[in-house]
Amino acid sequence: MDASILKTLIEEAIAARRSSYSPYSGFKVGAALLAQNGDTFTGCNIEISGHTATCCAERTAIFKAVSQGITSFTAIAVVGGPGDALIDSCFPCGVCRQALAEFCGEDFIVIVAESADKWRKFSLNDLLPHRFSEKKS
Repeated sequence: MDASILKTLIEEAIAARRSSYSPYSGFKVGAALLAQNGDTFTGCNIEISGHTATCCAERTAIFKAVSQGITSFTAIAVVGGPGDALIDSCFPCGVCRQALAEFCGEDFIVIVAESADKWRKFSLNDLLPHRFSEKKS
């Protein structure tokens, strides 16, 4: 995947993070999900006082895409950190990894970034090698 596409995806995740509703943890997360058709879907984390109802940025982006009929994806960029800071290791949680596995193959790209210039790239298989799936990927 072209580096300029990855950089744009990271920048979109950083922008999405600004909409985070995280009054309980103060940890703001943004995600930008790239569909195979070239569309991008963004999401932020949304915390609810009954914590089990909280939704992560990655799943927000996935749900937005799927609710519009898009179910094939190429990559996701994830950024996050406390307050205005970004950390370099804001990985998708286990629930988000499994949600990604529902729609993405093992070669799907997961980017965790501290900035558009400082990031790491993993395959979904790197992050969830023995995922539960009805599909063979």
